[in-house]
Amino acid sequence: MDYSIYSFSLCIALPLMIFFGFYFLLAHTPDKAIFSNYIRSRRIMGIAMLLLSANYSVHFFYGIRFKNVNAAILMNLSTYFLCYWLFSSALTTLLDRFYITRRRLLTHICLWLLFSVLSAIVLLMLSEGIAQKTGLLIMATWLVIYGLTLARRLVLAYRRAVKIFDDTHSDNIGAYIRWLSVFTYWAVVFGVGCGLLTFLPDKYIYVWILSSIPFYIYLFHCYHNYMLFYEKVENVMESEIASEDDIMCDADAGEICSDDLPTCHTDIADNIKKWIENEGYLIQGLTIKELAETLHTNRTYLSVYINTSLNTTFRDWITQLRIDYAKQRMANHPDQKITEIAEASGFLSQSHFMKTFKDKEGCSPAKWRKTKNNS
Repeated sequence: MDYSIYSFSLCIALPLMIFFGFYFLLAHTPDKAIFSNYIRSRRIMGIAMLLLSANYSVHFFYGIRFKNVNAAILMNLSTYFLCYWLFSSALTTLLDRFYITRRRLLTHICLWLLFSVLSAIVLLMLSEGIAQKTGLLIMATWLVIYGLTLARRLVLAYRRAVKIFDDTHSDNIGAYIRWLSVFTYWAVVFGVGCGLLTFLPDKYIYVWILSSIPFYIYLFHCYHNYMLFYEKVENVMESEIASEDDIMCDADAGEICSDDLPTCHTDIADNIKKWIENEGYLIQGLTIKELAETLHTNRTYLSVYINTSLNTTFRDWITQLRIDYAKQRMANHPDQKITEIAEASGFLSQSHFMKTFKDKEGCSPAKWRKTKNNS
């Protein structure tokens, strides 16, 4: 093995890990109560980063990989198992503040202890041979399944949050948390990869270390930027995702509502038609709660009506109405600036309007207007 490459990779990774760990623990956050959940999430992430830093430090300062390979593998497996839980908990709690409970915490600590003890028995007590290889395969499979289970829980929390945002807000709130989805899938690939790299021959071990650098830089960047949007997202979550019990109650209410919906279809349809004629959808930041109050109807009934009768989400429905309005305005006012049309159509910015328009129509507003004028 080339010791210089191994040492160089650790020299790069270790300072970054320590910096990121202490940043997540100690960095300044706006002094507002709403940031308490963000701080809790970031501190959990900081603990995970410092645990990984401790792992890297043992490799760097004591060269455990060259003194006792099995002990090094044991340390890595135990560290990864615990960090899987910490990473997933830190991210999931951003979407579900009730995720970390005493029972869940104790369960995962017990699982970690059990996994570590069994790994120690396999690596340190069994002699090399078929029994040890079989035991390692079982432990590696357990680690991968555990990581995938936690990742699945995070992805479900993300999708639930996005669905609620799309069903209740005309603005694309889900865009602010998209990084959580990207990071989760990257984490699955990286986490499984790290677990497999642990068993690689010594000469390839630097790959395991260097691969962590872009991964953690991306995580740091996302956490830092998310603080700019966190307050807006959390305000929506406080009003729309009060608790898991509330979500279940809303689902039950939706089922009841869907049974009674035919009796109120006509009233809702007539009121919506009048509302569209009055161009109420042009109000920026519109929510389904505000629309329900305007239409003098039940919010849950309105939501089910949009989802079932119109076969779309609240956000997509409002967006399409705004796009249709913008197209009509561009056709009737060929000299009007795109910025003015975007604002008049209810979009928060020109960039948001142009991106949304291209996603819906397959071309930019300027190209659409040019094609329309030439036809």
